[in-house]
Amino acid sequence: MKNGNTTSYFILLGLFNHTEAKLFLFVMVVTTSFTSLVGNAFMIFLIHQDARLHTPMYFLLSQLSLMDMMLVSTIVPKMVTDYLTGEKFISPAGCGLQIFFFITLGGGECFLLAAMSYDRYVAVCHPLRYPILMNWQLCLRMTLGSWVLGAADGLMQAAATLSFPFCDAHEINHFFCEAPTLVRLACADTFVFEYVMYICCVLMLLVPFSLILISYSLILAAVLQMRFREARKKAFTTCSSHLSVVVLFYGAAIFTYMQPKSYRSAHHDKVVSVFYTIFTPILNPLIYSLRNREVKLALRKCLG
Repeated sequence: MKNGNTTSYFILLGLFNHTEAKLFLFVMVVTTSFTSLVGNAFMIFLIHQDARLHTPMYFLLSQLSLMDMMLVSTIVPKMVTDYLTGEKFISPAGCGLQIFFFITLGGGECFLLAAMSYDRYVAVCHPLRYPILMNWQLCLRMTLGSWVLGAADGLMQAAATLSFPFCDAHEINHFFCEAPTLVRLACADTFVFEYVMYICCVLMLLVPFSLILISYSLILAAVLQMRFREARKKAFTTCSSHLSVVVLFYGAAIFTYMQPKSYRSAHHDKVVSVFYTIFTPILNPLIYSLRNREVKLALRKCLG
């Protein structure tokens, strides 16, 4: 291979190259991904079909399911194909598309989760004013903003990452093209790009995460003031399950994108990336949707 950007491909080393239980992990990843796709697709279908679920909250949930489906479809098919065929090549254009879609969907989900936390805050703390504070116009604006901000960040990171010249070793120690991993191969000074990427991470990760923590703190304060024990227990259980998924998603993303370069390990980044690309998408329909009474009623109606 030649220096610079003249190479026609990169090599993805994959997820299972350093373990003996390759087949078991492969089957587990495929099963989890397929279940995630089916679960999220069914949630979108259910929300679309049942008129009782035509509310801002469930519209946001449908967008979350759509993002999760697209995220899994961006990463897993290529990984499965590489494992089955043994051909682990990916072109610079394919690598750029993976970075773009991954950042678009991951960043969009960050903002969408913040919008969902605001929705829950209004529903719990200001139920009588919910139709005013969380109207359809605001809901659509927050949804569109999540997609646009994610796409803008994805386009910037994909273009900037592929603009660097790369060294002889075009082996990417990952199961998909991710900007921090690809930058390690660059034969140029990447300080400015990493600094800008760090600022973007603050805006895309820490700001929404802080808003989520504030929203759920206010919700928790309202829950503790509830008179009825059962209502308090139900609200606390729901909020805690929501927060567990949020912490898992944001924690893994912050670990990958905001950790200092000197402390980064390709193996650790690869393992952590599994959480927000494969496992979190299957948890969202279980935690956010299937535990809701309205969704259970819609499911029973759909199944007759």
